[in-house]
Amino acid sequence: MSSLKLMDFPDNRMDSCDLLDIIKAIEPLIQEYSPQRIYTHHPGDVNIDHQRISEAVITAARSTPNHATKTILFFEVPSSTEWQVSPVKATFQPNWFVDISETLQLKQKALAAYDSEMRDFPHPRSYSAIAHLAHWRGATAGVEAAEAFVLARHRE
Repeated sequence: MSSLKLMDFPDNRMDSCDLLDIIKAIEPLIQEYSPQRIYTHHPGDVNIDHQRISEAVITAARSTPNHATKTILFFEVPSSTEWQVSPVKATFQPNWFVDISETLQLKQKALAAYDSEMRDFPHPRSYSAIAHLAHWRGATAGVEAAEAFVLARHRE
């Protein structure tokens, strides 16, 4: 199953939205789809929209009795996650790796959907830099290429 829901929140200005409004937009989706695993932005990203979404997802997916969500993983976004310099914000320190050695080329093709967001190397959001990052994360985990995550919550 795949779906895309776009909501009417302002781009790069989600700090102007009440957090409760963002949470209330996410909660019905969690109830509708009952995901066992949720991927969301790392809360330490420099992008304010990423920070707000992460915060709202953590609240919307809070552990309550009979809640389907067992795992929440924070992902990194090149040119957002690594650019945070504030010592107050948590840094991205991955502790969950997924082997993408067999699908890295497919990921590169999928990035074409975001071609307007891509930049020339050596920008971190370039096709080349993203491939290098996947290989670096893979080397960290002992595979050819990997996606790296920070485990936010997990229960059996």
